[in-house]
Amino acid sequence: MNTQEEPLGQRLRLLRRRAGLSQRELARRARISNGAISTIEADKVSPSVSALRQILSALGLSLGEFFTHEEASGEPIVFRARELTEIAGGAVSYRQVGADLRGRALQMLHERYRPGARSGAHLLTHQGEEAGLVIAGRLALEVDGRSYELGPGDAYRFDSRRPHAFANAGDVDLVIVSACTPPTF
Repeated sequence: MNTQEEPLGQRLRLLRRRAGLSQRELARRARISNGAISTIEADKVSPSVSALRQILSALGLSLGEFFTHEEASGEPIVFRARELTEIAGGAVSYRQVGADLRGRALQMLHERYRPGARSGAHLLTHQGEEAGLVIAGRLALEVDGRSYELGPGDAYRFDSRRPHAFANAGDVDLVIVSACTPPTF
C-alpha cells in the first residue's frame, strides 16, 4: 500500500473488505462503535493512535505493518502456473494462488490427486465455505455422510463445518480448481 497517496480510511476499508468483515463486525472486534469505523473509512475523522491500534489488531496487523505494507501498487494481479505456491506434495498436490494469504478472505487452489489418493485419513472440518470445479478425472466427494461422484465440468459448494473428504475415484489424475473462504492452509 502506498501510504503517501492513499488516505488512511480508504486503506482501512480495503483491508477490512479483504478480511471479509463488515463494518459492524470490525467495530465489534475492535471494541469501538460502528459509527467510528464508518467515519474513519470515509476519511471524515482521523482515529487516535489508540483507536487505530485497536482496529489494526482486529485485522491482525500492527501499526508498523500497516504503515510499511506494500499492497495496492506492488501486489501481483497475475500468477503464472510456475508461480503458484505448492503447499502440499506427493499423492495430493495443492498449488495455491499467492504465497502469503494473511489478511485475505479467499484462498484459491489448483488441486491434483493421483489415482487412489485421498484428502486424508479423517474427514475434514473447518470454519468457512468452499467450492470447486472438476477439471479432469473423477472426484469421490463425501459431505455429512453422503457420497457424490463428480466428473469434468461438475462442481460443488458447501459449508466447510460439515465433515467432508475428497478422493480420486478414477485411474487417472483428478484435477480440481477450488476456492475456500477464509483460507484454511
